[in-house]
Amino acid sequence: MRLREELARRRVSRQGLADLARISLSTLEKALSGSRPFTLATVVRIEDVLGTSLRPQVVPAPSRDGLLAPASMGSYSRPAVRWIEGGYLTLRPAFSQPEAIYAYRTEIFWDEGAGHLRFTESERADSSFTQAGFVSMPNLSGHTYLVTSEEGQYRLIMLGRSTRERQMFGLLSTLQAGSGSQLMPVACPIALAPLDQIDDLQFGLLAPGGNVHDAYRKVLRRAVTSDFCRWYGS
Repeated sequence: MRLREELARRRVSRQGLADLARISLSTLEKALSGSRPFTLATVVRIEDVLGTSLRPQVVPAPSRDGLLAPASMGSYSRPAVRWIEGGYLTLRPAFSQPEAIYAYRTEIFWDEGAGHLRFTESERADSSFTQAGFVSMPNLSGHTYLVTSEEGQYRLIMLGRSTRERQMFGLLSTLQAGSGSQLMPVACPIALAPLDQIDDLQFGLLAPGGNVHDAYRKVLRRAVTSDFCRWYGS
């Protein structure tokens, strides 16, 4: 079990981990013995304490020739999607602070062994929540999907067709850690801009009034103002 390995490697006691993750020792012991599984909220808290993911990545099987993605991802060929490969400045609203922007790096690349596009995140202030997964690009909708799949749990970024500048805009759908063990579904606009187009590159939580906040906010607002996504409801 991955958690046992991490405890041994870090030389952390079970009681120490339970205290840091704010869970009972009994809950931890039952999960380690296999008598009762962790809830997702508990796993997230333990990952936050350890600074590593305990959940395995699940991706579809690769195609035979390694140059054509599986049908479940849109059956795209590598030559057809080379334009999307590269590093992107990723922007979304900060959940914890009004008007603030959260900026980090997303890398989209072709996985030779798997035979499809993958993505990874880095430069995140909350590194324990760094995401990675596969990229789906079906011709039917013309949208691009960045999907994290971990033991049945999904995080999804849905991006519209790229602009001439290769910028992409859309929606992020994920879970936000709330009070106690609660996880809440949230959604927000998101923008990806090629790193080579950014003159003043900064990552992290960017508060209003900062050097690049206004410029980054202008880019992020295009997701809504240019009609790449819409909000409905009360």
